[in-house]
Amino acid sequence: MSPYSILGKTGIEVSKICFGTLTMGPLQSDLSPRAGGELIALADRRGVNFFDTAQLYGTYAHLREGMKLSGRHDLVVSTKTYAYTRELAMQAVEQARRELDRDYIDIFMLHEQESIHTLRGHAPALEYLLECKQKGVIKAVGASMHHIATVYGAVQTGLDVIHPLLNREGLGIADGSADEMLTAIKAAHKAGIGVFSMKPLGGGNLFKTAPACLDYVLAQNCIDSVAIGMQSAKELEANINYFSTGCFTPEQEKYLNEKTRRLHIDDWCEGCGKCVPVCAANAIDIAGGRAVCDRSKCLLCGYCAARCPVFAIKIV
Repeated sequence: MSPYSILGKTGIEVSKICFGTLTMGPLQSDLSPRAGGELIALADRRGVNFFDTAQLYGTYAHLREGMKLSGRHDLVVSTKTYAYTRELAMQAVEQARRELDRDYIDIFMLHEQESIHTLRGHAPALEYLLECKQKGVIKAVGASMHHIATVYGAVQTGLDVIHPLLNREGLGIADGSADEMLTAIKAAHKAGIGVFSMKPLGGGNLFKTAPACLDYVLAQNCIDSVAIGMQSAKELEANINYFSTGCFTPEQEKYLNEKTRRLHIDDWCEGCGKCVPVCAANAIDIAGGRAVCDRSKCLLCGYCAARCPVFAIKIV
C-alpha cells in the first residue's frame, strides 16, 4: 500500500490515496449503500484510510455502511458543504454526524470556493465550522476549489486544509494553468496548510494517459494525498497497485485504456438552465431549447445532474 503522511499541521495521518466517493453515488454509478460500503471496507483492508465526500454527493450512507462492515469508525472522512449562513452550516454538520453515525467529522470544507471574496461571503458558515473545531466536533476546516485564486485566499484566511483541482493538462482549472495552480499549492503547503488534490485524471477524461497523470501529481512533495474517484474493485486495485509500485499490470492498463465515461443528456431535457450555473468548468450551455455539453471542458463530476429537475442528465 502507498505510504501515509500528515495533512499539513492538522496532525491527521492520511493514506496517499484519498478515496473519492462521488463516482459511486447517485450522481454517477448509483451504487447501493451496501455495495458502496463493501468497496469502502475493501479499501480499508487494503490500507486506504482517507475518504472524500460532500453533502451534495449522497454517499454518507455508503460510508456509514463501509465503517460498519470494516468495524472501523476511525477512518478519516472529509466532507464539503455549499452552506453560506450559520444556520445552513449547522444543518450540514448535523446531517453529516447523523448520517455517518459519528460524533465528529475529521475535515469539513466549504465546497467550490472561487476566491478570497467568496470565502468572505461564506464567513458566517466558516465561523460556525471554526466554532465546531474549537468544540472538537470538527478536527480541521478547509475549502475545495477549481480556482487558483482560492488557494491564495485560503492562505490569507488561515484554513487548515485545501482540496484543489490539479492535473498535468490543467483540465478544469478555472483561472490559469497547471503550473500556476502548482505554484499556489506550494505556497499553501509552505504555510502549513494540508493539501489533498483532486481530479488527477481530469474526472476520467485522461484515463488513457493515467500513468503520466499519476506520476505528475505523485511527484509533487507539496501534496499530502491525492483524491481519486472510484466505483469498482478493479479501479481500487489498479490505483492501489500504481501508488504502491509505480505501474499498472498489463490487465489494468488494458482496463483503463478501454474505459470510457461521458455526460449524457436525455431527449426530455426541458432547457430550464438550472444546470448551467453549477458547472465550474463552464461546459454546459443552453442551445436550441435544451442543455448541451462541451465535452472538451466537461470534468464528468455530475454536479449538473444534481440540479436537473427532470433527471435528464447523467454520467454513463
